[in-house]
Amino acid sequence: MSEDEHKHARKKTDEHASEVRLEAMVDTEDGRIAPPPVPATAQSGNLHPEASSQTVVQRIMSGDALVAVLAVVLSLIAGGILIALTDEDVAQTATYFFARPQDMLLAAWSAASEAYLALFQGSVFNFEGETFTRMISPLMQTLTVATPLICAGLGVALAFRAGLFNIGAQGQIIIGATLAAWVGFSLHLPVGIHLLLVIVAGIIGGAIWGGLVGLLKAKTGAHEVILTIMLNYVAIYLVTYFLTTPAFQRPGSSNPISPQLDETAMYPPLFGDAFRLHWGFIVALLATVFVWWLLKRSIIGFELRAVGANPVAARTAGISVTKGYVVVMLIAGALAGLAGVAQVAGTEQVLSSGVAASFGFDAITVALLGRSTPWGTFFAGLLFGAFRAGGVTMQISTGTSIDIVLVVQSLIVLFIAAPPLVRALFHLPEPGKTKGPRSPRGTKSRKPATTGGSA
Repeated sequence: MSEDEHKHARKKTDEHASEVRLEAMVDTEDGRIAPPPVPATAQSGNLHPEASSQTVVQRIMSGDALVAVLAVVLSLIAGGILIALTDEDVAQTATYFFARPQDMLLAAWSAASEAYLALFQGSVFNFEGETFTRMISPLMQTLTVATPLICAGLGVALAFRAGLFNIGAQGQIIIGATLAAWVGFSLHLPVGIHLLLVIVAGIIGGAIWGGLVGLLKAKTGAHEVILTIMLNYVAIYLVTYFLTTPAFQRPGSSNPISPQLDETAMYPPLFGDAFRLHWGFIVALLATVFVWWLLKRSIIGFELRAVGANPVAARTAGISVTKGYVVVMLIAGALAGLAGVAQVAGTEQVLSSGVAASFGFDAITVALLGRSTPWGTFFAGLLFGAFRAGGVTMQISTGTSIDIVLVVQSLIVLFIAAPPLVRALFHLPEPGKTKGPRSPRGTKSRKPATTGGSA
């Protein structure tokens, strides 16, 4: 064999080995680099009968999902302390704390529990409602508010899995909502076709705004954080300008608000006109299933996770990192565009400069709390939807400032960003450092037999 043929064969062997290592290392639940699993017999020899159950408990205790749950718990506890500190009854009983400390403790408990009870009644179930419709109305409102959070959160989470920090969901929501609203009030089409075009327009608008970031990232190497921040501002001022033009402004009005969308362009109510919940929630649920399938069952999803885990290894394995950046930002922007469609075609039914509210920025927290997984993001969106829906009721019923809800959300981000702190507070083992089960008493681990010795 010549020297050139020998080098070519060695290159092929190295590329194949890189592909095998890459496939074994990135195929994990959260896309992180992980070594191939070691058989249990190789780890601990003869296992104790309780080994399997201990292993399950250890995985739960060291898993990221438990850290996310405990981060929410810690945030609620800290929020309860803040509620107690700002309560008038607590401040009054604190003046004679050393004489009767139980009065202050009871007042603090009462303030926090009443506030959270009002939050629950305003977001999940109002057991004081006169009819069943009023009882479940808070839950319907929670699902309505959660719809754009879920869609935008999926876009942020998907970019996270590809190694990109997409904080441009705000701008992508705005552009998607702008195109969707224009199609909704300027065109007059039959039922079904009109709504379908509105959805497609919103997806295209968000995909263009997100794909632009991916293209610039891939071609010029510009950082996606800077790009998305700048494009957020461009989108905000762009929609403000559009709402001052005759094409978008409501006839006979000088206010920056568009005409109402045609009825054929709106999401139908999901459970009747008694609730604001619309079919956009079903679209968000289908989007969650799509992202799960994309990441876990498709070749594109595997390539995106490979790029996010190790771009160098992915490039060595023949995966186009440039293409991955563009594709993931196109899809992420399209998902955020669906959030804009939910706003203009479902909840607001008009386009205004505040159509995106703070959904794009809250989506970052939702994706972090959901550990960048599709279903984790879905349930995190429901939780933050409950915070938004119940915060107003909490303020009206108990006088607690709605800013407490924002404090709780911020603390969730803090604890999610510092998992060692959560693990230290609850004495949880570090991932990958759990001790294996001990062998039964009186037995010793057998060493593998060596060859070459005589019997």
